[in-house]
Amino acid sequence: MSDTEGIRLQKVLSQAGVASRRAAEDLIFRGRVEVNGEVVSEQGRRVDPSVDVIRVDGVRVPPQRQTRYLVLNKPRGVLSAMEDPHGRRTLAEFIPDGVRLFHVGRLDAETEGLLLLTNDGDFAQRMTHPSYEVTKTYLAEVSGVMTAATIKRLQKGIVLEDGPIRADRAQLVQQAADRSLVRIELHSGRNRIVRRMLDAVGHPVRKLSRTAIGPVQLGKLRSGEVRELTRDELGALLDLVGL
Repeated sequence: MSDTEGIRLQKVLSQAGVASRRAAEDLIFRGRVEVNGEVVSEQGRRVDPSVDVIRVDGVRVPPQRQTRYLVLNKPRGVLSAMEDPHGRRTLAEFIPDGVRLFHVGRLDAETEGLLLLTNDGDFAQRMTHPSYEVTKTYLAEVSGVMTAATIKRLQKGIVLEDGPIRADRAQLVQQAADRSLVRIELHSGRNRIVRRMLDAVGHPVRKLSRTAIGPVQLGKLRSGEVRELTRDELGALLDLVGL
């Protein structure tokens, strides 16, 4: 790239909402900005934000795009689809008017919680591709009193009809006389995988919610509410899927 091509780095940082141009110049001066893995020292550095990987204090700064990245807290009973010939509730109910989006992966109708929506096809494909499966966290209320031995079994691995599976992490959160609350982390995107795992160890799911996808947390987002991914969340996901 020649000295007259591209956009000045401080302008890119300002447009991305990282800092004002003057504050961005100070970040560069202090050696806190990297472009493609190299610390930038010159103030006049020009970059192509659609190609160059920019970081501030090690945190990825995603490029400004015309694309949308939304987080939805999907209610129970809503299909992971944009339309349904039988008139059931779909994701279209929660998408802003005039915006065309599609869902990244899916949750079955009876599972609630975090679902990503976007119009970035490359991002959606990477997020759901087996080579880039991002860890997902679920909170499940199950029938019966789950033991520590069962938790270990989930983490060690079990065999289902479509092959072996194990939780990256399983944690018993709470117990009552006839039910248990368990948190499960795994990176598999197989159909109804959490329900099938818990069925296999003798604890059918009563209620299931996805609470996180990688660094993106459901947090205080209420059922049916939608928000934009933050800059840091998007930057982290782009790193995880190699974009």
